[in-house]
Amino acid sequence: MRHIIKASALAAVGCLSLTACSGGDDESNPQPSPRTALKFGQTADTAGVGGKGTVQITPDTVVYVDKAGAETPDHGLFAVVRVEAGNRSKSPVTTTVGKGGFRWKTPDGNTVKAGNSKGAGSIAAVGFSEGGPDISPGTYQVDTVAFDITAAEKGGTLVYVDGDGVAFRWKIPSTSSGSTATALKSALQ
Repeated sequence: MRHIIKASALAAVGCLSLTACSGGDDESNPQPSPRTALKFGQTADTAGVGGKGTVQITPDTVVYVDKAGAETPDHGLFAVVRVEAGNRSKSPVTTTVGKGGFRWKTPDGNTVKAGNSKGAGSIAAVGFSEGGPDISPGTYQVDTVAFDITAAEKGGTLVYVDGDGVAFRWKIPSTSSGSTATALKSALQ
């Protein structure tokens, strides 16, 4: 007897193709887990690089700009997300930010890596770039992650793949939002 598996059933368990379900070692494009998307501003406890330590990741502000300083987007718009990362342990923890941990999943299902253009990779908002991937013990730091997108790709899903390969997702508003949106927009001018 032949079994037919619908694409929607595969998507429900996080498998969109047979290769995505094979358990391969493709670290450059890990598949999102079937975890429910978090609310924008909600904190996720994520594993550090190599599964060492725990980092609390909270994306809480997004702004959409057509220019950031001297940088202009290749695709028409920058989506810049403010992210707070916290380490409540007694040892340093390294996030996967430096290893391509953040991605933007567009409403039509495409995935864009953070810093996907020269302009997006160069954005460092004054007052919003406190550090890199290493989080010192007992501290929180703020940083931004930028994506070069089209206007139709606003309101995507922010995906963060942690050190254990687990994908955390947040639905991002399609308009500039968050308590620091005005300040972030100003810092990008």
